[in-house]
Amino acid sequence: MAFPPRPSSRGGFNPRFKKEQQQEHRTNHMIRVPQVRLVGDNVEVGVYSIQEALRMAQDQQMDLVEISPNADPPVCKIIDYNKFLYEKKKKEKEMKAKAKVSEVKEIRFTPNTDDHDFNFKAKHAETFLKEGNKVKAYVQFKGRAIQFKDRGELLLLKFAERLAEFGALEGMPKMEGKRMLAIWAPKAKKKPAKAEE
Repeated sequence: MAFPPRPSSRGGFNPRFKKEQQQEHRTNHMIRVPQVRLVGDNVEVGVYSIQEALRMAQDQQMDLVEISPNADPPVCKIIDYNKFLYEKKKKEKEMKAKAKVSEVKEIRFTPNTDDHDFNFKAKHAETFLKEGNKVKAYVQFKGRAIQFKDRGELLLLKFAERLAEFGALEGMPKMEGKRMLAIWAPKAKKKPAKAEE
């Protein structure tokens, strides 16, 4: 028995082409309300009929853009919509750049790390903290070296002293399995105001 042919999904609705007209704000003739509240620099703030608001936008060769659709009546602005979108995207991009995701950078020592190696690793840690990343430093104990826990702790505290200008130690060094670790968070650029006592 043959099945009836299935309706082709290729025919009528193609979501890709429909999306093109989909925009974030309603503009000009897409605004279908009898009245709008106009705000902005180049207009007298107040409630206008949609026809009047559209005419005012046309006179200025700008767009009527619905800013707050849920207000009663909806709030509109007369602006250049493309410029408005460009500025909005630019602001969002700047915000994203500022909200940089910080990473945790690891630095490894042994209980017998010499001064040269220590200084080299400290310089790296300073750079990481300046870039806004956290630093996790640990002393790896192998075999019998576990007897020298105090040496590891002294090394991490010396490291904390060295990084004091760039980062704050989040807690005293602690053992986790065969390693002793400590974490530093970058210091904020501005010094916070002292809390009232």
